[in-house]
Amino acid sequence: MPCSVDLRQQVEELALRLVMGGPEPLSARAEWISAIEQIQKAAAAERAESVAAAAASVVQQIGQAAWGDSAGASLAALQQGIVCLQRALDASPAADPAPAAADRQIAEDPELLADFALESREHLAAIESHVLVLERDPANSEALHATFRGFHTIKGLAGFLELWDVQKLAHEVETVLDRARNGELTITPAAIDVVLQSADCLRQWLAYVESGLRGENPQPPVPDSALIGRIRGLYAAPETKSPDGLVALASQVESAGAAVEEIAPQPAAASPARRETMAVKVDTTKLDFLVDMAGEMVIAESLVRHDGELAALKSPQLQRKVAQLTRITAELQRTAMSMRLVPIGPLFRRMARLVRDLSRQFSKRVELETSGDEIELDRTIVEELADPLMHMVRNSLDHGIESPQERQEQGKPPLAHVYLKAHHQSGQVVVEVADDGRGLDREKIRAKAIERGLIAEDKTLSDNEIYNLIFEPGFSTAQKVSNVSGRGVGMDVVRRHIEKLRGRIEIRSTPGAGSSFLLKLPLTLAIIDGLVVGVGPERYIVPLFTVREMFRPQAETIWTVQNRVEMALVRGSLLPVLRLYRRFRVAPRSEDPLESILIVAEVEGQRFCLLVDELIGKQEVVIKALGETFKNVTGISGGAILGDGRVGLILDLYRLFKERNSESDL
Repeated sequence: MPCSVDLRQQVEELALRLVMGGPEPLSARAEWISAIEQIQKAAAAERAESVAAAAASVVQQIGQAAWGDSAGASLAALQQGIVCLQRALDASPAADPAPAAADRQIAEDPELLADFALESREHLAAIESHVLVLERDPANSEALHATFRGFHTIKGLAGFLELWDVQKLAHEVETVLDRARNGELTITPAAIDVVLQSADCLRQWLAYVESGLRGENPQPPVPDSALIGRIRGLYAAPETKSPDGLVALASQVESAGAAVEEIAPQPAAASPARRETMAVKVDTTKLDFLVDMAGEMVIAESLVRHDGELAALKSPQLQRKVAQLTRITAELQRTAMSMRLVPIGPLFRRMARLVRDLSRQFSKRVELETSGDEIELDRTIVEELADPLMHMVRNSLDHGIESPQERQEQGKPPLAHVYLKAHHQSGQVVVEVADDGRGLDREKIRAKAIERGLIAEDKTLSDNEIYNLIFEPGFSTAQKVSNVSGRGVGMDVVRRHIEKLRGRIEIRSTPGAGSSFLLKLPLTLAIIDGLVVGVGPERYIVPLFTVREMFRPQAETIWTVQNRVEMALVRGSLLPVLRLYRRFRVAPRSEDPLESILIVAEVEGQRFCLLVDELIGKQEVVIKALGETFKNVTGISGGAILGDGRVGLILDLYRLFKERNSESDL
């Protein structure tokens, strides 16, 4: 007869009480025995003979244990007994829960389910990472134990929330991993495939739960009986039975008891000097609002500090108070901004699964190597970076990496590598996607561009200009369209995403040795250190990390080349000059360079000079978007409210320099 949901819930609640540490094993043997006897009676009433027999054996085992001799002995007895009950329960046919059980749970416990979905996604991400390690090294016991713990936790949480389909799937995978931990099963590529497919199936259930939490009316995923069959097929070999029932009971639960022991609370005396830190989960909407308000507070503080009437007051005490306000505001802003930063490592680890699946699809041997996983970026940037990285990794495996036979013919090892790296550079974060494949084919790209009419046949282009043609919409050198690439949309998506993040892409390629794409991104989308300059009545902000030096030019500094291009002689080098008033059609205070200021800026390794009327000062500014009307203005990346209440435009020096060079070539 199938077990009822109530009986299953009694066992799960008992397991939860043990994990949470109550009642105390040494002082409450009678209470534990009473609780298990209640389960035995309920199982007998429902004619669940196997569960009733297991409960009776557990009561006998607890009664014979050396109770009170040591905490470890009593705790081990309880752990073994409860795991045995769970196994007996899982072996019995389960009662079909009501079809709307999950929907009822969503309506009754939305907060618990939201926490479950969030925590389970974290466990699944870790599981995927550990499984890929296991695929490379099946003997890695640490990765195996971590994978087991992930499924074990999801199973326990799902049972507590009555998500029986999730619990059943997690339990089946847990059984496979448990046997692998005990040396009864070898981790094979087939087992890796099944575990990854199970993780994907669990993600579908999480998506269903999250859709319900958003108020939608989703259909629950159809239970995959074929997947369950494949999982069970991994441990279908018959097991040897022990003649002694109690010995068999202890051997059955020994490994699973160790799993419970791993998560059982440890005595506080183990680390008396260490203070525990607590992590609190906060809705991202509230976090973004807090960061925005911190930015507004910085602006308000700047307006107060630069107020003319306040400056006219000669009160040392007032000045000290304003300085204290400035210090506190700056500290608050730094703390708020750090709350937006997240490490890029989890995003890199998501790409590991993509590399694994595509390498098998293309019959190529590819290994992913990462570095700089600890580098932190604005949370929004990391989220927006997922699609560009996915497209670039796909292109690398499809176009860049050769087949093992080709690599051997070229004297390369059959195992190819894709690299994901992150590091800081000049106030930015550089994310590099590289491979050791065939590299970009310059002539092939050029021929395709001529064929599509993107360039004239007689036009001479540098390598960098040729390589950048791959970002044109619809551009592709693939001979045929596959389900991975070939339609020419991937790299166009990459460029649009990166530009949206105020970043840019640099390409490096060596024929036969591989290619490298460098994504140069701002650390955060919310704040920069800027140099405020004046041009006529307007104010502009130059990102401080691009500024190399500033000076007032002399008569011999400014030169004109071919009566067309204006250059400045700076420390023996001629640098192009960009007059901001001409670019933005602003009336300057004076057109005479000798009455102006030259700012030497450097972008992408290229230096040039900006001609401005005056330097106003350095300021940390909160970036504000200019809206739909001005979003496509070249050379402007945003705006900021300055200390005097005026709006300053933040310059995009890379695009200003690029546009100036294009005009010079005309």
